[in-house]
Amino acid sequence: MTITVEQIRTFLEGHQRRELEKLHLKKAAVLMLFYPKGEDLFVLLTKRTEDVEHHKGQVSFPGGSQDEDDVNLVATALRESEEEIGLPQDAVQVFGMFDDYETPSGFAITPVVAYAHRLPPLKHSATEVEEILEVPAALFLDKRNERVEKRVRLGIVLDVYFYRFGDYEIWGATAAILRGFLHSLRAAHSGTS
Repeated sequence: MTITVEQIRTFLEGHQRRELEKLHLKKAAVLMLFYPKGEDLFVLLTKRTEDVEHHKGQVSFPGGSQDEDDVNLVATALRESEEEIGLPQDAVQVFGMFDDYETPSGFAITPVVAYAHRLPPLKHSATEVEEILEVPAALFLDKRNERVEKRVRLGIVLDVYFYRFGDYEIWGATAAILRGFLHSLRAAHSGTS
């Protein structure tokens, strides 16, 4: 299945997002940026450096912890994206927010879903981002690209999803958020057709 910008926009307009109200979790936001490349929609990801505080060397969305100066979590995602990969805030159109995700490292991550008509030139922060990755969104909808491992967290057995993209492995919060969003989008779209 291919996904369209209009499907994303319509889905978020009708989606009642799940918010985590756990006070011990640190609030963070990431930018789930979709953009066209050829006939397909892509999502922008980064490979983190080994110098960052959390999730060293992992593939992730641009984003980070909410600062006191951020007016909201959308502002957090946009500010962090500008700092990490040089993405101008006015280059994207924010469509909305998806369900919060709790990480084992103690964060409540809010995915901010946005769209860019075209990807502007980007320059990553050498201290935070090793590489910028452009990944086809359809990769996360094809079961052949998916590997599932059982992991125990706080005494609960969970499915952890892994996706292979060239030499990169996308897993953890990034894989879970993308998979959750795209599968929810597909379910909502197939339910209306």
